[in-house]
Amino acid sequence: MLRLLALVLLLSIACRWMFGKWPWEYLAAPSSQERALARARTTLGVPARASAAQIRAAHRQIAARNHPDRGGSETALQEANAARDMLLDHLDRTRQEPSE
Repeated sequence: MLRLLALVLLLSIACRWMFGKWPWEYLAAPSSQERALARARTTLGVPARASAAQIRAAHRQIAARNHPDRGGSETALQEANAARDMLLDHLDRTRQEPSE
């Protein structure tokens, strides 16, 4: 029994060291804000650590493709605008928060 506990402890520490999360953190569902940010990143096609310039450039490309004057959809353009605003707002808030 003691060997089993030691093995579980060792595997937990290895998981934390390799992946940056404890094993039980994978069981928690992402919050609604995290899901919304992930959807916004998918909409614009930017990585999780995208800079403001990358977000704006991706938005510019999608807006050019989906602009109603060029035969695109107004809802797609609104979705891209909302995604850009959400990601830039999140980026500003994370910069303003003090580091722990």
